[in-house]
Amino acid sequence: GAEYIDSYVFNQVEHVRFNSTVGKFVGYTEYGVKNAETWNRGSELARELGELERVCKPNADIDYSVVLDKT
Repeated sequence: GAEYIDSYVFNQVEHVRFNSTVGKFVGYTEYGVKNAETWNRGSELARELGELERVCKPNADIDYSVVLDKT
């Protein structure tokens, strides 16, 4: 299956990532871990889950059928 990843990078270091497989934000630095904990309790998580439903899931079927047509 496909997964949706939204990375938050500053100075070429990934601090936080939303991963649809996990279903929440994950922090990779001390700063990122703090943000992930806050964002997972707030409106940021709902926004990411909304984007997943609004953009990714409807387009996944379209993209998948295009890939199948090319093989």
